[in-house]
This record gives sequence, C-alpha cells and structure tokens, in this order.
Amino acid sequence: MHFVDAKGLLTGAKGHFGINIYRGCTHGCVYCDSRSRCYQFTHAFEDIEVKRNAPQLLEDALRSKRERGMIGTGSMSDPYMHCEEELKLTRKCLEIILKYGFGAAIQTKSDRILRDIGLMEEINSKALCVVQMTLTTWDDKLCSVLEPNVCNTKRRVEVLREMLRHAIPTVVWLTPILPFINDTPENILPILEACAEAKVKGIICFDMGLTLREGDREYYYAALDRHFPGLKARYIRMFGNAYEVPSPNRAALMDLFTSFCRKYGIMYRPEECFAYMGRLPEKQRQTTFWDI
Repeated sequence: MHFVDAKGLLTGAKGHFGINIYRGCTHGCVYCDSRSRCYQFTHAFEDIEVKRNAPQLLEDALRSKRERGMIGTGSMSDPYMHCEEELKLTRKCLEIILKYGFGAAIQTKSDRILRDIGLMEEINSKALCVVQMTLTTWDDKLCSVLEPNVCNTKRRVEVLREMLRHAIPTVVWLTPILPFINDTPENILPILEACAEAKVKGIICFDMGLTLREGDREYYYAALDRHFPGLKARYIRMFGNAYEVPSPNRAALMDLFTSFCRKYGIMYRPEECFAYMGRLPEKQRQTTFWDI
C-alpha cells in the first residue's frame, strides 16, 4: 500500500453523500468491476492507495454542513479490507460521522466490520446506520475460488445475525451472479433463506448476471482459464464483448428472488432499497441553532 494526501473526500449533496477512504482492494474477487480501466487507476489494484488525511477531510466537510444526511462508503473499495485492521481509518471516519450526527451506510464483504459494531450501534441510535453485505455464493469451496481473500458467505451471514442482535438494519447485495457458475436455484435459495432468517431489510439484485468491461473482463477471463477450463470460450461465443452478461437462467431466478422477497416482506426493488439507505428519517435530519 501507499499513502497520499487527498484534496477532498466527501462527494454528493442534498443529504446523500459518499466517501472512499481507500482505492484498490486486496479481497481478490474474480469479478470485481472496480478494476475497470474507466476508473483510471495509476497503480496496481492490490497496491492500496490510502487517503491518510481522510478523517480530517471528513471532519472539515461535516463541520460546515447545516443539514445532516447519510454518508455511504464501500461502493468502490471495501472499507474493511486487510489494511483497515492496522490503519483504522474507517473507524476514525465513523467516529466523526457520529460526532456530527450523520448517518452511515456501509458496504462490505468482511467480518472485520464487527470490530466497530458498538460504534455503529451508537450511530444508529442517534441517526441511522445501515450495514450492507454482499452475498454471491453459498458453497464454501466455490466461494473461496470467486472471493479468495475474504470470509465466506456463511460467516457474512453470521455478521448479519449479529447486526440484528444489535438492532442495526441490514441490506444484502445479491450480485453478481455468474453464468454457468453460481446461477442456480441451489445457490440462490439458501442465500435468500439466510437473509430471511437474519431479517434483512432489503436485497439488491438488478438482474441475474454480471457486467464486464475493459480491465475487469481480462481479469475475470484469466480466472475462468485457471478455475473453469473452457468456460471463457463459451462466454466469448455467447456474449462477445457485451457489458451486460445475463445468466441464461435469469428469468426463473429473478422470479424465485422476487417471489421470495414478497413472501417474507423484504424490499427488493433497488430504488426502494436506495431510498431507505439514502436519507435520514425526517426527525434526525433537522438541525437547530445549537447544532450549528
């Protein structure tokens, strides 16, 4: 990893903000879209760029905000990858979010998030804290191939259950689902059942498939050659260089997904999930002279 002094950290407006403390990732997921060349990485993806001044930048930005809002993190780089154990920059930023009365929406695949559960419980009691966990692959052996350097799905489900015990709401990302690899009812259904048991608020699944573009496509195809001989050629025949790579089973799997969510009262429309995570409840959004 290497360290930089960033010029800014907080993006967004109107009560819906985002931060990325790190650039790159060490989880090694074979399908990672963040490897795409459109994101203009100037360093190796595993050579994590650390914004060492992130907490100070965040405090400077929140101090000037007259209206509280939600702050999301984890959409580009996991805030709880390996280096966070030592650096604790995510934790420091959560402490600042709590200090200024903002909410947090945190997306991760890592059980390291449990280290900060007490802090997130405080944020949730005063504003709102939503933990988002990505789940793709129920089978442990396959999960270790697709997501090699992070805890497996069953451990992530334990994290969801622990959040439930602390009354911290959760949302699951059921994505990506890889054609001819994990796009089966036998994979999807136990994940959904685990979500229902953990009483997640919502599950985000845009479609059953994945997206590929320049940069991550090459990395993904190299992984297919290593672990699934012959599958790369099948992808090329079926999908060419398409950005959207849908599962041939998408219709049946999406029907399974939506029917299950309706049965258990789980939000499943992406816009509904994002609306839930994107804004504080009205009473928490209000500011007074004494808050400024």
